[in-house]
Amino acid sequence: MLNCLTKVSILIAALASSTHPVLAQDYPTRAIRVIVPAAPGGALDRMARLVSERLQAKWGQPAVVENRPGAGGNVGAEFVFKSPPDGYTLLLTDAGQMALYKNLLYSKLPFDPDAFAMVSLITRSPSVLVVHPKVPQETLQQLIAYAQANPDKLNYASAGNGTSLHLAGELFKAKANAKIVHIPYKGSGPALTDLLGGQVDMMFHGLGFVLPHIRAGKLRPLGVGSEKRNALLPNTPPIADVLPGFAAINWHVMAAPPGTSATITSQISAAIAELLKLPEVTKQLAELSIEPIGSTPAEMATFIAQERERFAGVIRAVGITAE
Repeated sequence: MLNCLTKVSILIAALASSTHPVLAQDYPTRAIRVIVPAAPGGALDRMARLVSERLQAKWGQPAVVENRPGAGGNVGAEFVFKSPPDGYTLLLTDAGQMALYKNLLYSKLPFDPDAFAMVSLITRSPSVLVVHPKVPQETLQQLIAYAQANPDKLNYASAGNGTSLHLAGELFKAKANAKIVHIPYKGSGPALTDLLGGQVDMMFHGLGFVLPHIRAGKLRPLGVGSEKRNALLPNTPPIADVLPGFAAINWHVMAAPPGTSATITSQISAAIAELLKLPEVTKQLAELSIEPIGSTPAEMATFIAQERERFAGVIRAVGITAE
Protein backbone atom coordinates (compact mmCIF):
# COMPACT_ATOMS: atom_id res chain seq x y z
CA MET A 1 0.00 0.00 0.00
CA LEU A 2 2.79 2.38 0.92
CA ASN A 3 4.56 1.75 -2.37
CA CYS A 4 1.33 2.37 -4.25
CA LEU A 5 0.67 5.65 -2.42
CA THR A 6 4.23 6.73 -3.00
CA LYS A 7 3.95 6.07 -6.70
CA VAL A 8 0.67 7.99 -6.85
CA SER A 9 2.23 10.96 -5.01
CA ILE A 10 5.19 10.99 -7.37
CA LEU A 11 2.88 10.87 -10.38
CA ILE A 12 0.76 13.76 -9.07
CA ALA A 13 3.85 15.85 -8.39
CA ALA A 14 5.21 15.14 -11.84
CA LEU A 15 1.94 16.12 -13.48
CA ALA A 16 1.75 19.32 -11.45
CA SER A 17 5.27 20.35 -12.36
CA SER A 18 4.76 19.63 -16.05
CA THR A 19 1.36 21.33 -16.46
CA HIS A 20 2.73 24.76 -17.32
CA PRO A 21 5.16 23.59 -20.05
CA VAL A 22 2.53 21.33 -21.57
CA LEU A 23 0.04 24.20 -21.72
CA ALA A 24 2.68 26.44 -23.26
CA GLN A 25 3.57 23.77 -25.80
CA ASP A 26 -0.07 23.22 -26.78
CA TYR A 27 -0.91 26.95 -26.89
CA PRO A 28 -3.37 28.11 -28.06
CA THR A 29 -6.26 25.75 -27.43
CA ARG A 30 -9.05 28.30 -27.08
CA ALA A 31 -10.04 31.89 -27.87
CA ILE A 32 -7.57 34.72 -27.29
CA ARG A 33 -8.62 38.22 -26.25
CA VAL A 34 -6.60 41.16 -27.53
CA ILE A 35 -7.37 44.15 -25.31
CA VAL A 36 -7.17 47.61 -26.88
CA PRO A 37 -7.10 50.38 -24.24
CA ALA A 38 -8.85 52.83 -26.55
CA ALA A 39 -12.15 53.31 -28.33
CA PRO A 40 -12.90 51.54 -31.64
CA GLY A 41 -11.87 53.11 -34.91
CA GLY A 42 -8.46 54.47 -33.97
CA ALA A 43 -4.95 53.41 -34.96
CA LEU A 44 -4.58 50.99 -32.03
CA ASP A 45 -7.89 49.35 -32.81
CA ARG A 46 -7.07 48.92 -36.48
CA MET A 47 -3.63 47.49 -35.77
CA ALA A 48 -5.11 45.06 -33.23
CA ARG A 49 -7.63 43.82 -35.77
CA LEU A 50 -4.98 43.35 -38.44
CA VAL A 51 -2.84 41.27 -36.06
CA SER A 52 -5.76 39.35 -34.55
CA GLU A 53 -7.19 38.32 -37.91
CA ARG A 54 -3.86 36.82 -38.98
CA LEU A 55 -3.27 35.08 -35.66
CA GLN A 56 -6.72 33.54 -35.88
CA ALA A 57 -6.02 32.32 -39.42
CA LYS A 58 -2.67 30.84 -38.36
CA TRP A 59 -3.79 29.09 -35.19
CA GLY A 60 -7.40 28.24 -36.00
CA GLN A 61 -8.56 29.74 -32.71
CA PRO A 62 -10.67 32.90 -32.30
CA ALA A 63 -8.66 36.06 -31.63
CA VAL A 64 -11.15 38.65 -30.42
CA VAL A 65 -10.40 42.36 -30.14
CA GLU A 66 -11.94 43.93 -27.04
CA ASN A 67 -11.94 47.71 -26.55
CA ARG A 68 -11.52 48.96 -22.97
CA PRO A 69 -10.92 52.75 -23.14
CA GLY A 70 -10.55 55.11 -20.22
CA ALA A 71 -7.98 57.00 -18.12
CA GLY A 72 -5.59 57.46 -21.01
CA GLY A 73 -5.53 53.72 -21.65
CA ASN A 74 -4.96 52.73 -18.02
CA VAL A 75 -8.31 50.94 -17.72
CA GLY A 76 -7.44 48.43 -20.42
CA ALA A 77 -3.84 48.06 -19.29
CA GLU A 78 -4.92 47.35 -15.69
CA PHE A 79 -7.39 44.72 -16.90
CA VAL A 80 -4.66 42.82 -18.75
CA PHE A 81 -2.18 43.30 -15.90
CA LYS A 82 -4.57 41.54 -13.50
CA SER A 83 -5.59 38.79 -15.95
CA PRO A 84 -4.34 35.20 -15.65
CA PRO A 85 -0.83 34.82 -17.13
CA ASP A 86 -1.89 32.09 -19.53
CA GLY A 87 -1.46 33.85 -22.87
CA TYR A 88 -5.18 34.18 -23.53
CA THR A 89 -5.49 37.86 -22.61
CA LEU A 90 -3.06 40.19 -24.40
CA LEU A 91 -2.57 43.95 -24.52
CA LEU A 92 -1.99 45.82 -27.76
CA THR A 93 -0.99 49.37 -26.92
CA ASP A 94 1.42 52.21 -27.61
CA ALA A 95 3.82 54.50 -25.78
CA GLY A 96 1.37 55.58 -23.07
CA GLN A 97 1.25 52.58 -20.79
CA MET A 98 4.64 51.14 -21.67
CA ALA A 99 6.97 54.15 -21.77
CA LEU A 100 5.27 57.39 -20.78
CA TYR A 101 3.36 56.89 -17.57
CA LYS A 102 5.54 55.28 -14.92
CA ASN A 103 7.53 57.90 -12.99
CA LEU A 104 6.98 60.36 -15.82
CA LEU A 105 3.35 61.43 -16.18
CA TYR A 106 1.76 59.56 -13.26
CA SER A 107 3.05 59.34 -9.70
CA LYS A 108 0.94 56.22 -9.11
CA LEU A 109 -0.51 53.59 -11.45
CA PRO A 110 -2.80 50.59 -10.87
CA PHE A 111 -0.25 48.43 -12.70
CA ASP A 112 3.51 48.26 -13.17
CA PRO A 113 4.54 48.69 -16.83
CA ASP A 114 7.89 47.03 -16.12
CA ALA A 115 6.18 43.88 -14.84
CA PHE A 116 4.32 43.11 -18.08
CA ALA A 117 5.65 40.18 -20.05
CA MET A 118 7.03 41.70 -23.25
CA VAL A 119 5.88 40.11 -26.51
CA SER A 120 6.69 42.24 -29.55
CA LEU A 121 7.34 45.71 -30.92
CA ILE A 122 4.96 45.41 -33.85
CA THR A 123 5.25 48.60 -35.92
CA ARG A 124 6.55 52.17 -36.08
CA SER A 125 5.18 55.10 -38.07
CA PRO A 126 5.55 58.90 -38.22
CA SER A 127 2.92 61.29 -36.94
CA VAL A 128 1.60 64.12 -39.05
CA LEU A 129 0.05 67.41 -37.93
CA VAL A 130 -3.27 67.78 -39.73
CA VAL A 131 -5.79 70.62 -39.58
CA HIS A 132 -9.43 70.86 -40.58
CA PRO A 133 -9.98 72.81 -43.84
CA LYS A 134 -11.77 75.53 -41.86
CA VAL A 135 -8.37 76.54 -40.45
CA PRO A 136 -7.19 79.22 -42.93
CA GLN A 137 -3.46 78.89 -42.33
CA GLU A 138 -1.84 77.10 -45.27
CA THR A 139 1.65 76.50 -43.87
CA LEU A 140 3.20 75.47 -40.60
CA GLN A 141 4.84 78.89 -40.25
CA GLN A 142 1.49 80.62 -40.71
CA LEU A 143 -0.16 78.37 -38.12
CA ILE A 144 2.57 79.04 -35.56
CA ALA A 145 2.43 82.79 -36.17
CA TYR A 146 -1.35 82.79 -35.73
CA ALA A 147 -1.18 80.70 -32.54
CA GLN A 148 1.47 83.01 -31.07
CA ALA A 149 -0.61 86.10 -31.85
CA ASN A 150 -3.90 84.57 -30.71
CA PRO A 151 -3.42 82.58 -27.47
CA ASP A 152 -5.93 79.76 -26.91
CA LYS A 153 -7.85 80.51 -30.10
CA LEU A 154 -6.79 77.20 -31.64
CA ASN A 155 -7.36 73.78 -30.12
CA TYR A 156 -5.99 70.33 -30.77
CA ALA A 157 -7.40 66.86 -30.13
CA SER A 158 -5.54 63.89 -28.70
CA ALA A 159 -6.21 60.26 -27.90
CA GLY A 160 -6.29 61.15 -24.20
CA ASN A 161 -4.28 62.72 -21.40
CA GLY A 162 -0.76 61.38 -21.28
CA THR A 163 -0.89 59.61 -24.65
CA SER A 164 1.87 60.01 -27.21
CA LEU A 165 -0.43 62.22 -29.32
CA HIS A 166 -0.96 64.48 -26.30
CA LEU A 167 2.79 64.65 -25.75
CA ALA A 168 3.34 65.54 -29.41
CA GLY A 169 0.87 68.40 -29.11
CA GLU A 170 2.46 69.74 -25.93
CA LEU A 171 5.94 69.48 -27.40
CA PHE A 172 4.71 71.40 -30.43
CA LYS A 173 3.25 74.13 -28.21
CA ALA A 174 6.44 74.41 -26.17
CA LYS A 175 8.75 74.64 -29.16
CA ALA A 176 6.41 77.05 -30.96
CA ASN A 177 5.99 79.17 -27.81
CA ALA A 178 2.24 79.18 -28.41
CA LYS A 179 -0.88 78.58 -26.32
CA ILE A 180 -3.21 76.02 -27.89
CA VAL A 181 -6.09 74.36 -26.02
CA HIS A 182 -5.83 70.59 -25.52
CA ILE A 183 -9.00 68.52 -25.95
CA PRO A 184 -8.51 64.89 -24.84
CA TYR A 185 -10.61 61.98 -26.12
CA LYS A 186 -10.90 58.29 -25.25
CA GLY A 187 -8.84 57.18 -28.22
CA SER A 188 -7.67 58.56 -31.53
CA GLY A 189 -10.80 57.31 -33.33
CA PRO A 190 -13.27 59.65 -31.61
CA ALA A 191 -10.73 62.48 -31.80
CA LEU A 192 -10.34 62.02 -35.54
CA THR A 193 -14.11 61.89 -35.99
CA ASP A 194 -14.50 65.29 -34.36
CA LEU A 195 -11.58 66.71 -36.33
CA LEU A 196 -13.20 65.59 -39.58
CA GLY A 197 -16.46 67.16 -38.40
CA GLY A 198 -14.77 70.47 -37.63
CA GLN A 199 -15.43 70.31 -33.88
CA VAL A 200 -11.68 70.67 -33.27
CA ASP A 201 -9.03 72.48 -35.27
CA MET A 202 -6.10 70.09 -35.50
CA MET A 203 -4.32 67.03 -34.11
CA PHE A 204 -1.29 64.82 -34.44
CA HIS A 205 -2.06 61.37 -35.82
CA GLY A 206 -0.33 58.40 -37.40
CA LEU A 207 0.23 59.31 -41.03
CA GLY A 208 -1.17 56.16 -42.55
CA PHE A 209 -4.49 56.38 -40.78
CA VAL A 210 -5.25 59.94 -41.89
CA LEU A 211 -3.79 59.67 -45.39
CA PRO A 212 -7.14 58.78 -47.04
CA HIS A 213 -8.71 61.89 -45.48
CA ILE A 214 -5.80 64.02 -46.67
CA ARG A 215 -6.14 62.70 -50.20
CA ALA A 216 -9.90 63.32 -50.09
CA GLY A 217 -9.32 66.95 -49.08
CA LYS A 218 -11.00 66.48 -45.70
CA LEU A 219 -7.79 67.28 -43.80
CA ARG A 220 -4.74 69.38 -44.62
CA PRO A 221 -1.26 68.25 -43.56
CA LEU A 222 1.13 70.94 -42.31
CA GLY A 223 4.11 68.94 -41.08
CA VAL A 224 5.40 65.42 -40.43
CA GLY A 225 7.00 64.25 -37.20
CA SER A 226 9.87 62.40 -38.88
CA GLU A 227 13.35 63.81 -39.55
CA LYS A 228 12.89 63.71 -43.32
CA ARG A 229 10.04 64.24 -45.74
CA ASN A 230 7.78 61.26 -46.23
CA ALA A 231 7.38 59.76 -49.68
CA LEU A 232 3.60 59.67 -49.26
CA LEU A 233 3.51 63.41 -48.51
CA PRO A 234 6.44 64.78 -50.50
CA ASN A 235 5.22 68.38 -50.29
CA THR A 236 4.79 68.36 -46.51
CA PRO A 237 7.94 69.42 -44.62
CA PRO A 238 9.23 67.90 -41.38
CA ILE A 239 8.13 69.96 -38.39
CA ALA A 240 11.76 69.85 -37.26
CA ASP A 241 12.65 72.10 -40.21
CA VAL A 242 10.69 74.87 -38.50
CA LEU A 243 10.98 73.71 -34.87
CA PRO A 244 14.42 72.09 -34.49
CA GLY A 245 14.46 68.98 -32.33
CA PHE A 246 10.80 68.15 -32.81
CA ALA A 247 10.00 64.46 -33.33
CA ALA A 248 6.75 62.48 -33.13
CA ILE A 249 6.88 58.79 -33.96
CA ASN A 250 4.09 56.33 -33.15
CA TRP A 251 4.63 52.68 -32.30
CA HIS A 252 2.53 49.70 -31.36
CA VAL A 253 3.50 46.86 -29.03
CA MET A 254 1.97 43.70 -27.61
CA ALA A 255 2.39 42.68 -23.98
CA ALA A 256 1.02 39.94 -21.72
CA PRO A 257 0.18 39.73 -18.00
CA PRO A 258 3.10 39.45 -15.57
CA GLY A 259 4.29 35.90 -15.15
CA THR A 260 3.28 34.71 -18.61
CA SER A 261 5.51 31.86 -19.76
CA ALA A 262 8.48 32.86 -21.92
CA THR A 263 7.55 29.90 -24.13
CA ILE A 264 4.18 31.48 -24.84
CA THR A 265 5.44 35.05 -25.35
CA SER A 266 8.14 33.79 -27.72
CA GLN A 267 5.54 31.79 -29.64
CA ILE A 268 3.29 34.82 -30.05
CA SER A 269 6.25 37.02 -30.94
CA ALA A 270 7.38 34.60 -33.65
CA ALA A 271 3.84 34.44 -35.05
CA ILE A 272 3.64 38.26 -35.22
CA ALA A 273 7.00 38.46 -36.99
CA GLU A 274 5.77 35.87 -39.47
CA LEU A 275 2.46 37.59 -40.22
CA LEU A 276 4.20 40.93 -40.73
CA LYS A 277 6.10 39.34 -43.64
CA LEU A 278 2.94 38.24 -45.45
CA PRO A 279 2.79 40.01 -48.86
CA GLU A 280 -0.71 41.38 -48.28
CA VAL A 281 0.29 42.73 -44.86
CA THR A 282 3.55 44.34 -46.02
CA LYS A 283 1.70 45.94 -48.92
CA GLN A 284 -1.03 47.28 -46.66
CA LEU A 285 1.45 48.69 -44.14
CA ALA A 286 3.62 50.24 -46.86
CA GLU A 287 0.57 52.05 -48.23
CA LEU A 288 0.06 53.49 -44.73
CA SER A 289 3.73 54.42 -44.30
CA ILE A 290 3.95 52.00 -41.36
CA GLU A 291 7.20 50.15 -40.76
CA PRO A 292 6.71 46.49 -39.73
CA ILE A 293 9.08 45.38 -36.98
CA GLY A 294 8.06 42.12 -35.29
CA SER A 295 10.71 42.08 -32.57
CA THR A 296 11.57 39.47 -29.98
CA PRO A 297 10.45 40.04 -26.36
CA ALA A 298 14.04 40.96 -25.41
CA GLU A 299 14.33 43.45 -28.26
CA MET A 300 11.02 45.00 -27.23
CA ALA A 301 12.26 45.42 -23.65
CA THR A 302 15.38 47.22 -24.88
CA PHE A 303 13.32 49.47 -27.15
CA ILE A 304 10.90 50.38 -24.33
CA ALA A 305 13.80 51.33 -22.06
CA GLN A 306 15.28 53.56 -24.75
CA GLU A 307 11.95 55.22 -25.48
CA ARG A 308 11.27 55.86 -21.80
CA GLU A 309 14.60 57.67 -21.53
CA ARG A 310 13.80 59.74 -24.62
CA PHE A 311 10.30 60.62 -23.41
CA ALA A 312 11.65 61.58 -19.99
CA GLY A 313 13.71 64.31 -21.61
CA VAL A 314 10.71 65.57 -23.58
CA ILE A 315 8.43 65.57 -20.54
CA ARG A 316 10.95 67.48 -18.45
CA ALA A 317 11.32 70.05 -21.24
CA VAL A 318 7.57 70.45 -21.67
CA GLY A 319 6.65 70.16 -18.00
CA ILE A 320 3.37 68.25 -18.26
CA THR A 321 1.64 65.58 -16.20
CA ALA A 322 -1.43 63.48 -16.89
CA GLU A 323 -2.83 63.80 -13.36
